[in-house]
Amino acid sequence: MGSATPAHTKAAVLGIIRAADVLRRRGAALFEPYGITLQQFNVLRILRGARPDGLCTLTIASRMIEQAPGITRLIDRLEAKQLVVRVRSSEDRRQVWCRITPTGLRLLARLDAPVAALDRQAVAGLARADQMRLAELLQLVHREPR
Repeated sequence: MGSATPAHTKAAVLGIIRAADVLRRRGAALFEPYGITLQQFNVLRILRGARPDGLCTLTIASRMIEQAPGITRLIDRLEAKQLVVRVRSSEDRRQVWCRITPTGLRLLARLDAPVAALDRQAVAGLARADQMRLAELLQLVHREPR
């Protein structure tokens, strides 16, 4: 005898998936004219926050919003676009640090206002208190299971 998923559970999960899809498509449309993907934008923002030292690849991967199995290829593409540089550690030659370039910083500066507008648009139908409550609820959804 199998257990059926309650209708309210299905509705909640489908709502999350649909909302994520809408936000992902809007983000992709925003970033496309700039020649980057949503994941590449995420890496650039992570590296902007890690200035001036930068981060190693595994740390970048652990901080990403969407887990990227091909983080090395993702960094390769950003490096080819001259948005990121790799620097070998002087203390441990096996370690490679990634840093955002001035070109990458300029790109993010151009994107700051459009991204903020997209964020505001995404939750425009919700009062501030509802936005805060939604954030709290979603924290509960994506926490690690115990």
